[in-house]
Amino acid sequence: MSGFDPQSIRKDFPILNHKVDGKALIYLDNAATTHKPTSVIAEEKRYYERWNSNIHRGIHTLSEEATRRYEAVREKVARFIGASHPESIVFTRNATESINVVAHGWARKNLKPGDEILLTTIEHHSNLVPWQLTAQATGAKLQFLPITPEGQLDLSKLDHLISPRTKLVSFTAMSNVLGTITPVREITQRAHAFGAKVLVDGAQAVPHIPFRLSDWQCDFLVFSAHKMLGPTGVGVLYGRPELLDEMDPFLGGGDMILEVWRDHARWNEIPWKFEAGTPNISGVIAFGPALDYLERLGMENVRDHERDLTAYALKRLAEDPKVTLYGPRDAAIQGGVISFNYGEIHPHDMGTLLDKEGIAIRAGHHCCQPLMRDFGVSGTARASFYIYNTKAEVDALVLALKKASSVFEGVTI
Repeated sequence: MSGFDPQSIRKDFPILNHKVDGKALIYLDNAATTHKPTSVIAEEKRYYERWNSNIHRGIHTLSEEATRRYEAVREKVARFIGASHPESIVFTRNATESINVVAHGWARKNLKPGDEILLTTIEHHSNLVPWQLTAQATGAKLQFLPITPEGQLDLSKLDHLISPRTKLVSFTAMSNVLGTITPVREITQRAHAFGAKVLVDGAQAVPHIPFRLSDWQCDFLVFSAHKMLGPTGVGVLYGRPELLDEMDPFLGGGDMILEVWRDHARWNEIPWKFEAGTPNISGVIAFGPALDYLERLGMENVRDHERDLTAYALKRLAEDPKVTLYGPRDAAIQGGVISFNYGEIHPHDMGTLLDKEGIAIRAGHHCCQPLMRDFGVSGTARASFYIYNTKAEVDALVLALKKASSVFEGVTI
């Protein structure tokens, strides 16, 4: 992790100078969205100052320059994840929309009654609800791979759940609640042995874990720019080109067509047949510097920093008997996400009290209500880390938890 200095990194993020109630911001809600470095902010501003124009359709200088920069980021995304073909990269609004593109364009076209879709019990609603709707529309059945008491996927159940009826396996590479890092390649290989397609929700993993598509071997991969230093409103769908070719478009309109008659139309080539209408041009262009920033840091260094920080946080939190931890509790197999509850304090109350100390966490069900029911709780508090977080901030969190507890107990710290 030579040269990786969180204190130096922090200087690139203007919002970290912000104060909350007069206290320095400690931002521990990175699983929801990450902050943006000055290079990303400047690039989005530069687009509106220098290249503001619609893409693909104009033949004037501004349009051609905007198009060039937009498509250059598509190539950059492909390199970042190790995709061989830029046309396998589709820009959407977010990972949720990317999943829906596959649900509508591939699943509804290929699934029939009796077919099965295998998910896991730790999925975000974004990787659950689209498949519920797909099952209702096609007659397919949903199956679920459970977790162990330690918060890892129970792979002993996998051979029982995957069968010739399984047509799609869709699962997260890292849980947004537990931080569980899942064995993507092992699950993918078992699914492919039965001819099933595999979609990996990489919204939490891609910003934090070094990988190549050749390692994971999935058929589809989705993730969002805003969780990896980029702007909001930009999602990515990777799909094997031959699968994207055969899929139906999700949205109809401008730019996704090749020819249109009054009663029918021919679709554009991939990836553009999935990018109807004017996209978030400035956001995609500004995503480029975000990828550059992460590549300069090195994703191995990002993972090492978060593993070290998570191990420290797990140790510090476990020192307090009032803390209940959920998940693996092992930084070697856990990303920088820790869910916990503190005594009898409701997580929403805890989130409010920590905010008074300048500490931003997430509190609630984290778009995983079925998982919360499995744990017998309505929600948890969640601290999630990224490249600019420090051990001093973890110490501040631990102290603030004790202070919050004293508010309910009437004790002064």
